[in-house]
Amino acid sequence: MKYGARNQLVGKVKGIKKGGLMCEVKLDIPSSSSMSSVMTIDSLKELGLKKGDKVRVVVKAVNVLLVKE
Repeated sequence: MKYGARNQLVGKVKGIKKGGLMCEVKLDIPSSSSMSSVMTIDSLKELGLKKGDKVRVVVKAVNVLLVKE
């Protein structure tokens, strides 16, 4: 899959906080830093993300996209 965003990091899912329609996925990334991404519950299910998964963090402008490989 090609992405228009060039800023990419590899991270690890450290937690998922679910709401009614949306969820927050918390990530550990290099340099002892962390990031979060907010997405729909449907997107979470489609990606099949769970705690401990390795993901690619794709950053474009104000959007943070997660890609499970």
